[in-house]
Amino acid sequence: MAFGGLDNKPNGQPMADINMTPLIDVMLVLLVIFIITAPLFTHAIRLDLPKVSSQAARETPQTITLSIDDAGKLYWNDTPVTADDMRTRFSAAAKAAEKPELHLRASSGTRYEVVAQVMGAAQQAGIEKIGFVTQPVAPGAPPQRAK
Repeated sequence: MAFGGLDNKPNGQPMADINMTPLIDVMLVLLVIFIITAPLFTHAIRLDLPKVSSQAARETPQTITLSIDDAGKLYWNDTPVTADDMRTRFSAAAKAAEKPELHLRASSGTRYEVVAQVMGAAQQAGIEKIGFVTQPVAPGAPPQRAK
């Protein structure tokens, strides 16, 4: 179906030009939508956490050092413990007058699931201060990637 022009000429030909205004409007709306949503698609972040250059954490009498090796075995102040024993010790430590600080030392090959379970057990027991212990890098040396 052809549309005529706005002028009423008796021999008026059908208008053959494409109206570009609606097309440009749609393209601008799509451009704005993509500009707003593009930052939401960048969710992949590469993390190399174990080695950083930082100061050593000060040890206080109210500090618990919990180490996790590559196999997921737990060590409470360098003493091997089971997961149930760890939960019992967390509960006992959280009932103290001054709540201790948990220093979590996880090997770079430790599964994140084990770290998350330890953090969850500490939080459920009432320990609020959790710190991650990392291996310091020599000043000026580039950070090493986890293998």
